[in-house]
Amino acid sequence: MTDDLYWDPFDKIVDVNPYPVWRRMRDEVPVYRNDKLDFYALSRHKDVDDAHIDPATFSSAHGTVLELMGPEPLHTGQIIFMDPPTHTLLRVLVSRAFTPRRVSALEAHIRQICADLLDPQIGAGGFDFVQDFAAQLPSLVISQLIGVNPEDREEIRQTIDQTFHIEEGKGMINDVSFAAQIKMHTYFSEQIDIRRREPRDDMMTGLAQAEITTDEGSRSLTTSEAADFTNLLVAAGTETVARLLGWACDLLDSHPDQRADLAADSSLLPNTIEETLRYEAPSPVQGRTTTRDVELHGTTIPAGSRVLLLTASAGRDERAYPDADTYDIRRRFDSHVSFGRGPHFCLGAALARMEGRIALEEALRRFPNWEVDRDRAVRLHTSTVRGYEKLPVIV
Repeated sequence: MTDDLYWDPFDKIVDVNPYPVWRRMRDEVPVYRNDKLDFYALSRHKDVDDAHIDPATFSSAHGTVLELMGPEPLHTGQIIFMDPPTHTLLRVLVSRAFTPRRVSALEAHIRQICADLLDPQIGAGGFDFVQDFAAQLPSLVISQLIGVNPEDREEIRQTIDQTFHIEEGKGMINDVSFAAQIKMHTYFSEQIDIRRREPRDDMMTGLAQAEITTDEGSRSLTTSEAADFTNLLVAAGTETVARLLGWACDLLDSHPDQRADLAADSSLLPNTIEETLRYEAPSPVQGRTTTRDVELHGTTIPAGSRVLLLTASAGRDERAYPDADTYDIRRRFDSHVSFGRGPHFCLGAALARMEGRIALEEALRRFPNWEVDRDRAVRLHTSTVRGYEKLPVIV
């Protein structure tokens, strides 16, 4: 019987530990239907993976966040809300501004930021791993990469948090979130216009100067398009890495033997990042809209349906990962879907991996042991991001 099986991305109680519900969905109703909120959900690894690499069937153009998804394409200028071929053109363009050279050149800068954030905590007895470190680091890194003025960086970080604000029954469709989004777009539009007049060595200048070549000829990005790109990169690059590091802190506290191994052998760090992403995906849900009828596991998903891809459930699917509910930093596996797959694979994946690796290495160097104060920990809940907002640790 599945009458008692219910899941939606707004349920704060289930969100604390959604894995038992998701296991039942994978086993009992791999094509789950929520009539109340009018969506389907895919929970098995193969189904989520297949949908990611089939944008012709599973479209992003109607939005990828449930409360934003509607019958008409959004036409927002955001690359995550586009399908090929337009998406392909713009992704190639933004990739030029997000070069391996720019990313790899940040390693020393990331280590210095870690030192600046962590050194003052030595001898303090404890600190908030997320607010004092994990949320600060990616914000400072992506702000440097993109070219946000130093004096504006903390305000931008706080505004990003506000864009993810959700309210009961409304999700992200609320005045706080809208006001923050407008503020961000206005700020970045002004900054792009400044870069057109006064180029700098930063990503906003790269976006201001970049050109798209199509069959109709070449054109530059509009100021609004470049601001949309910048907004997306800053928000995505800040929020998800902060949650990744928070989960790593929590999981390593719960697995002290593995933490001791990491402190002794930093070569285990890259795989630790991958296992953490598999085990607790910071962005657990991505939305798509079907462009045709889809037959799956004996169920027909009609064309025009909203479908949620449960990335975090896919990471715990025993069909893909033996003993999937066990956290093991030495686990060997080919891939996971926490960065997406196909045309929408995360542009900032290399940077996120580098930030995660360096952040844990620097934290463990200073604090080989810590204890999470779970009574004071605060979870962050949105329909698209899952993790800790506050995570006090005793060191």
